[in-house]
Amino acid sequence: MLAASAAATAAFCGLSAGSSLRGSSPVAIAADDLTTVPQTAAELWALFDPRQDPLETELIREWQADGLILRHVRFLVGHFRDTAARLTAIYGFPANAPSRQLPGVLHIHGGGQRGSLSEVRFLARRGYAGLSISWGGSSTGQPPINPVEGAMEGDPATDWGLVNPTQLNVPGYATIQPGPQQFRADIEDPRNNNWYLLTAGCQRALTFLEQQPEVDPERLGIHGYSMGGNLTMYTAAADRRVRVAVPAVGGAGWRWQLPEFAEGQGRPQDVVTGDLELFRRTLSFESIAPLIRCPLLHRSATNDFHGWMDNVSRTNALIPDQPVRSSWTIHMNHRLAESTEVALPLFLDQHLRNGPAIPEPARAELRLSTGAQPILQVTLPQHPWTVDRCEMFYSVDPDPRARFWRSTRITDQTATATEAATRYEAVLPLETLERPLFAFANVFYRLPEPVDLSELPGHREPVTQLCLSSQLLTATADDLQSAGTVATLQHSPLIDDFSAGLRDWYQLNAAHPTLVQTWTRKLTDPLYQGRAGARLRLSLQLEHSNHLTFVIVRNEWRNYRGPRTTWICERDIPGSADVQNIEFSTADFLAADGSADSLPDWTSLDQFGICAHFSERRSKTDARPWQGPAVNLKRLEWC
Repeated sequence: MLAASAAATAAFCGLSAGSSLRGSSPVAIAADDLTTVPQTAAELWALFDPRQDPLETELIREWQADGLILRHVRFLVGHFRDTAARLTAIYGFPANAPSRQLPGVLHIHGGGQRGSLSEVRFLARRGYAGLSISWGGSSTGQPPINPVEGAMEGDPATDWGLVNPTQLNVPGYATIQPGPQQFRADIEDPRNNNWYLLTAGCQRALTFLEQQPEVDPERLGIHGYSMGGNLTMYTAAADRRVRVAVPAVGGAGWRWQLPEFAEGQGRPQDVVTGDLELFRRTLSFESIAPLIRCPLLHRSATNDFHGWMDNVSRTNALIPDQPVRSSWTIHMNHRLAESTEVALPLFLDQHLRNGPAIPEPARAELRLSTGAQPILQVTLPQHPWTVDRCEMFYSVDPDPRARFWRSTRITDQTATATEAATRYEAVLPLETLERPLFAFANVFYRLPEPVDLSELPGHREPVTQLCLSSQLLTATADDLQSAGTVATLQHSPLIDDFSAGLRDWYQLNAAHPTLVQTWTRKLTDPLYQGRAGARLRLSLQLEHSNHLTFVIVRNEWRNYRGPRTTWICERDIPGSADVQNIEFSTADFLAADGSADSLPDWTSLDQFGICAHFSERRSKTDARPWQGPAVNLKRLEWC
């Protein structure tokens, strides 16, 4: 370990000492610029020159590990209200890297997180100079700001001075009003918004990267998760130095809008204070996306609470004249499957290291014909990687957070000689024409070589497949009716016979038998909802005796329908080689809040879970050790 002096700091950064421009403004805004309030996103981001002032970089610590040079650093963002704002970060790169040869990648953490040593090690081991900033917040929602991963007691920390764009100032993300912790104390201004200050910090991080002697300043990329996904979009729009961007579970436009769903009006994601129209023009992602001028790959989950699928898709469609890809993990909320996660290094390699080009996106089309069921047609452009499978999904639920994605079997696969492509088709059976239709496809490619993600938490085995998604298609009820399509499905007591395995389910903690949870949203789908007086029957095989908790969540995200509630039924299941039938009435499910209430009826169900261990966040319980093989699910039905 090495604690560096100021002289060493200047030497490794290639910087000289200098003072920053001071005043109630970021480093590149003169005082007279404050007389004009920016009115558009382009005006807002044009005000800031992230290269103008010295970084005043501090080298807090340097060490070497596994052929990597790693540094804990802090640098100046700017002066706000006459007070310096500084970010801490982890920086790393391969030892003995030649001068100006490494592409640089900025990692931007999500809410309540911190600068990640794991992310930097992952990037550096793949031949990048990686930087992960700690922009602020804490996992508790209380001060102090989380230190970077690996920080020691007494190390200098991120310090925003008199402004506070972190999660310790949550109202600042949806306001342009002045305030004691905002950019200005006098008038409304988009620069009062937290995202503006944080984006300035990310731009300064890019300046740090491009000034490192081992970094090629013409090859800079960014990626971030959740709130870091938001900042990835903002930074890509604000800074032309970004050559490739990979946001995840964030960056969706129209967060200020009141959403209309089939069963009521939802709440906006952001309740904006101040001039809503000015906020929309300068800070909302539908106004930001047209400024992005680099290739972009969006990784997300179909049921994400933060980056709503429909709005992410609409937002990405506004990015002009750039390669845009997406990879959607089916059924998940704020989590990614490995086949989606691996898209990050592959896309970075393509655009920063001249790596193999990932496939073009599949072209999807909804075919609506008189007297016929809707058909989803997906065309895959030719690519040397082998297609493992194409999965098609559709839904009739307009709420992207809660909808169940029905899977459907491919009915036709054709090689099109004229297009040098493969075309897949699937019928999308409907039970009514009174609801909208949503559809997309996931295409899984076998990678020519496995990709090692083991530097990142939770990854053990190399990843062998890449998931790329088609665009999301939508047809309104009027579209379906006007086209003369037909509805042929009938409600059936059968929910799942598991002939397709867990395709309509998702698992949490899948690698840990004692903690595994298996969930489905099928019971929220009108096709599978329970009738009054029905019982729920689950058929399964369980070799050894074990304890299972069955969980129902009502109104998970649908506050327009009623309050969110959780209901549980605990059972000791005896071991047997035979198939066992377990039946549930509504009375078997008790409120998880500890009251004696039982589930009143089968309406408003959003999730059903089969859990080796389950506890609500506010009432942690110990897990019971699991015995023997995992439960083998055979059939779920109403009786």
